[in-house]
Amino acid sequence: MTDSADIPTSRPMDAWLDALSEPTGSPGGGAASGVMLGIAASLMRMVAGYTPDEPAVAGSAGRLARVRTDLLEAVEADGVVSARFGAALALDADDPERDERVAQAALDAAASVAELGSLGITLVSDADALAADGNPNLAVDLAVAMEALVAGLSGASVNLRANLKTARAHGASSSLLGSREEDVARLAEARTRIGRISAALSARLE
Repeated sequence: MTDSADIPTSRPMDAWLDALSEPTGSPGGGAASGVMLGIAASLMRMVAGYTPDEPAVAGSAGRLARVRTDLLEAVEADGVVSARFGAALALDADDPERDERVAQAALDAAASVAELGSLGITLVSDADALAADGNPNLAVDLAVAMEALVAGLSGASVNLRANLKTARAHGASSSLLGSREEDVARLAEARTRIGRISAALSARLE
């Protein structure tokens, strides 16, 4: 499995995408979801920067820059977790510790992608503010940001649900799964809110 040191988020984009395309699973779908969320945060930060005199979005620029940084750090951390998850799945089926190790690795992967999703959810309030009061000349950029945000939240949700399913299949207790199921619901709610913003922006651009 690829070590986390081999997949830093500071790589040039072409190198990171090349690493993503390799059959290592590290980086994988969770990290890719985080990058889409980072793209959304960056585009939103740009729109906020072009709206300097609007009090409703005055605090957005700094907040969005911080979230983007946190997302990139979480993307790198997810690559480490993904490698460990892959190593657990690669254990021999007869290994008596396999179920326990896979269950724990799946729970760790669920926690990692839930963190990415939580960071994505923090973007929703700024998305509301920018949709209402952002520079109208940047509406198309904000619309692209919303599409990236929906994709990132959806990807985080898909990964989270898959990780929980794997953890459950390998014996993880319901008590350990419960809080993550709540994360799934929060991601669904955020996707719905962003979907409405995206639809309104698209209608405005027609």
